[in-house]
Amino acid sequence: MDNFIIRAYSKKELALMYFPDSSPRTAVSHLMSWIRRCTQLWQQLEATGYETTCKTFTPRQVKAIVEQLGEP
Repeated sequence: MDNFIIRAYSKKELALMYFPDSSPRTAVSHLMSWIRRCTQLWQQLEATGYETTCKTFTPRQVKAIVEQLGEP
């Protein structure tokens, strides 16, 4: 995580980092699909208060995502 800055990101902003060639809606859909498939990550996010209606990820949530999925 040398180049990537852990901070709050909107879902769209983070998703477009992982899927830069996708439309924002598609990028978010793909990222959330990856997250839901990773049971441990999904449970970590829920433990931090994440709900599917959230529009942003907190720094703690971003850190968990990057630890599980790697840097975008």
